[in-house]
Amino acid sequence: MKRIEAVNDFVIKFANVNGSGSASANELFAKAILRMGVPVSPRNIFPSNIQGLPTWYEVRVTEQGYLGRRGGIDMMVAMNPQTWDADVAELEPGGYLFYDSTRPLPPEKFRADIHVIGMPLTEICNAVYSDPRQRQLFKNIVYVGALSVLLEIEPEVIEKLFGEQYKGKEKLLASNVQALHLGRDFAKEHLKAPLGIRVRRADKVGDRIFVDGNSAAALGCVYGGATVAAWYPITPSSSVAEAFQKYCAKFRVDPDTGQNRFAVVQAEDEIASIGMVVGAGWNGARAFTATSGPGVSLMTEFIGLAYFAEIPVTIINVQRGGPSTGMPTRTQQADILSCAYASHGDTKHVLLFPEDPHECFDHAAVALDLADRLQTPVFVMTDLDIGMNQRLCEPFAWKEGRDYDRGKVMTAEELEAGKDFGRYKDVDGDGIPWRTLPGTHPTKGSYFTRGTTRNAYAQYSERGPDYIYNVERLLKKFATAAQLVPQPVLRPALEKTPLGVIYFGSTSPAMHEALDGLTQDGIHLDALRLRAFPFPDSVKAFIDAHDKVFVVEQNRDAQMHSLLVNELDVDPAQLVRVRHFDGTPITARFITHAITGHVSPEGDPAQAGAVASGKRKQAA
Repeated sequence: MKRIEAVNDFVIKFANVNGSGSASANELFAKAILRMGVPVSPRNIFPSNIQGLPTWYEVRVTEQGYLGRRGGIDMMVAMNPQTWDADVAELEPGGYLFYDSTRPLPPEKFRADIHVIGMPLTEICNAVYSDPRQRQLFKNIVYVGALSVLLEIEPEVIEKLFGEQYKGKEKLLASNVQALHLGRDFAKEHLKAPLGIRVRRADKVGDRIFVDGNSAAALGCVYGGATVAAWYPITPSSSVAEAFQKYCAKFRVDPDTGQNRFAVVQAEDEIASIGMVVGAGWNGARAFTATSGPGVSLMTEFIGLAYFAEIPVTIINVQRGGPSTGMPTRTQQADILSCAYASHGDTKHVLLFPEDPHECFDHAAVALDLADRLQTPVFVMTDLDIGMNQRLCEPFAWKEGRDYDRGKVMTAEELEAGKDFGRYKDVDGDGIPWRTLPGTHPTKGSYFTRGTTRNAYAQYSERGPDYIYNVERLLKKFATAAQLVPQPVLRPALEKTPLGVIYFGSTSPAMHEALDGLTQDGIHLDALRLRAFPFPDSVKAFIDAHDKVFVVEQNRDAQMHSLLVNELDVDPAQLVRVRHFDGTPITARFITHAITGHVSPEGDPAQAGAVASGKRKQAA
């Protein structure tokens, strides 16, 4: 029987039970490989309950540096009887199945085309530990020890990670090292090692950092000048506010007085949280909230107020599966339309689409600048895959002396000099009026902020011409935003091609690998990564330059496809939908298969616009 042979290039998946303590052990496994200089990209796929339901942890290992999901599993660590059959079925032919062999399983539970590695983990732990919880927790460390032998992971690296994790807790350190070597000793004595897949020390990580997107966004808000955060807990965004509070405690406390220079409020609900942020923005503070799709649904009336009253607001939307409660611990890009047009009436909002934690940091700071400059709500559209999973990315950078862009804020001196102040008056053609902050001048520059119609000087008015002036000015401001937002990134094909592909956000890592694979297969595509809405003119030019453009996204209704058609007035038939929406991050194989099926002679073009997740084996 053949076996998969690969050094520093494989996918391993752990199938566990939620609440078993496996996540920390699996993360330890991934970090150990990273410390050996080999890029990894782990993803924790977990249920929304506390414990008992299935959970998976998938680790992509590749010297080439691909950070998206590849698709297909080379080794399965099957620790959950509930999902055994499905887990075994995921394995590639010639792959490896590692399982707890304490209880024998019938032959029909295995496959003839995979390599089975049994180890009596429960028996080993029961013989050493008497406490049931210790038996459960240390079983995870024991299998990490065995895997370190099978895959040739250096044990010294794992022990160093233990030392960092349990510094000052020597008892915990010693017990974890003991469990690690229980696994290693058994594997060396009873198992055939190494496997065909293994790890070899390299130097491919460079100066990149390993961080999750939520922490990166929180730090971006600190560097971007945010001093107020109001939020209501919701998966998967809660750690944004928690991280912001942690960073503020370090960077926003007066060293002389010990006084906090920030305010973090856990509100009673999402409506209250966005209301607080609107109030803080009106007062001149840089303020944000972090939420997910259901929270945005509740916030829409206040978002509309901020849009029409022109108040700076930053909203970090860590998207998850919907609608309703949906899949709260699964990832999607399904809030695009609801955020782009949030609130009733005619509204259009700025959306930013970060691709990794580095851009979460950058875009959070940029969003605060844009919100002030444009006097409007700005959404940072991250998602669970970026937000809650650790990812390799370029180190964060901040230009020393960088000034915050507060936009058109009229000063007391300008008012005193007699400068004309019309709160909603377009004075230079960009659609953005001047504003004043509360207390700027004792008698001048005041106005009444309202959600109703008014004239250019903020005086109440229901006259049609005044309403038209304001809403058309808001459109002009939106057009100005297209020049200020992060611009698209073009990856031209190696050869001239009539085919293009548009993608954005967390789809990006898998797309890099898919594009490389398609090129090797002779399928050339110009690729454009969107980084923001409104779309700059270059997006329309890109579409016009190609006969067909694939739009790759992670939602059922092809929301980005709809936004492109609606905003750019392009022929819908020119854009080919490629949709993935089962809640797991999209894979390179899924993208490759969808595009190949459309452009290859044997492909069925009629099906290309209706590619759905889970319909093809290679989409696993």
